[in-house]
Amino acid sequence: MSVEKFQAAYRTIIGEVDDLQRPGLLDTPLRAAKAFQYLTRGYQQSVEEVVNNALFPSQSSEMIVVRDIELYSMCEHHLLPFIGKAHVAYIPQGKVIGLSKVARIVDMYARRLQIQEELTVQIAEAVEQLTGAAGVGVIVEAKHLCMMMRGVEKQNSSMKTSAMLGSFRDDLATRSEFLSLIKG
Repeated sequence: MSVEKFQAAYRTIIGEVDDLQRPGLLDTPLRAAKAFQYLTRGYQQSVEEVVNNALFPSQSSEMIVVRDIELYSMCEHHLLPFIGKAHVAYIPQGKVIGLSKVARIVDMYARRLQIQEELTVQIAEAVEQLTGAAGVGVIVEAKHLCMMMRGVEKQNSSMKTSAMLGSFRDDLATRSEFLSLIKG
């Protein structure tokens, strides 16, 4: 990802709507390029990198839940942010993942151009593949600025998506336990 190419693109875009020589805009193309590079840094990461071998043997076979993981992503349709939180649960089978690594997986996928539906599935599949869990459940709740700032302009709308794998999909009791544990 080239900051110079991003900067040139922002210079073109901003120049179409305002004077790039205006004092407030002189450095904006560079600042915007660096911001965009940061907001899409998930493309430069892999699951293996962010987890960094933080998988540990465990006899636990009870549900592990990490809730309220804040996330910031960019809608791939309008390049506007969506902001929310993820709740991630899994039932281990011999190994657990370091707690902070669950949040890092969420961040890695969120920091790509996304739709919320895919983000939710990507998180669930990564946790399942890493841990070999008997089941994984992920719920993402987010507010989309593409819906709030433009289009229908609905300020209080939010979207919830879920991905249920293994026992979270097949066993109603497991799914119900997860849903009850993430409530306030």
